[in-house]
Amino acid sequence: MLRIGCVKYLNARPLIHGWAGDVDFDHPAALCRKLERRDLDVALVSSLEFLRRPIYRIVDQISISSRGQVYSVIVAHREELTRTKEIKLDPASETSVALLRCLLTQRGLNPRLVRNVNCPSLRPTLFKEAQLLIGDQAIRFRQTHSDYRLWDLGEEWKNAINLPFVFALWLIRPEIENAKEIADALRRLRNQNLEKLDDLISTQSEVSPAFCRKYYREHLFFDFGEREKTGLREFHRHCLLNKIDVAPELRLNLV
Repeated sequence: MLRIGCVKYLNARPLIHGWAGDVDFDHPAALCRKLERRDLDVALVSSLEFLRRPIYRIVDQISISSRGQVYSVIVAHREELTRTKEIKLDPASETSVALLRCLLTQRGLNPRLVRNVNCPSLRPTLFKEAQLLIGDQAIRFRQTHSDYRLWDLGEEWKNAINLPFVFALWLIRPEIENAKEIADALRRLRNQNLEKLDDLISTQSEVSPAFCRKYYREHLFFDFGEREKTGLREFHRHCLLNKIDVAPELRLNLV
């Protein structure tokens, strides 16, 4: 049986809804560890995982990307960013933390980055300075806390670099023999879900259909074309410049 893992956020539903087998749903960082330990054969994980360990094969034509405002990867803050001294980090996503570091450098800012073990969306009074929020937590926070300023990292990347940002990719371990067959199945599933997006949206109970429609059609993109690949290469270059732990060379192993 194929051991497949997927992020447990709303943004991944169009890529996994309807999968016939069992799926291990978890946070991005946890899935990366499971894939590295060979506890999973395939996983939808943070793009940084491939930049760090480019041993995997990437399922071509599929990603979770943004081409501007992504909505669900944000820094919530009260003061101006230029006056912010500390940003608490969501430990669930290493890609978003790396992106934040790159964008802060781009702006010439150097606040302290502190790992936060608490659930920020449930205890918003905890962050006196600023807080990085991702995924469903970010969505809930935006919809319930209008008194915070919001820095959308997808929008900032687009403004600074003018390329898409790739947040997540399907990665297949190198020893899996039927990688092409798996990749084809995942591409078919993505196509089916996007063709029947309103049917998929009707199964969501966490957010309103109107929001879900806008989120899937305006904030997120689920392909991995040449501009997304160029954006991933640019992210790799910025990681190297910021001394973030990634492999020195990037070669995309597509299947």
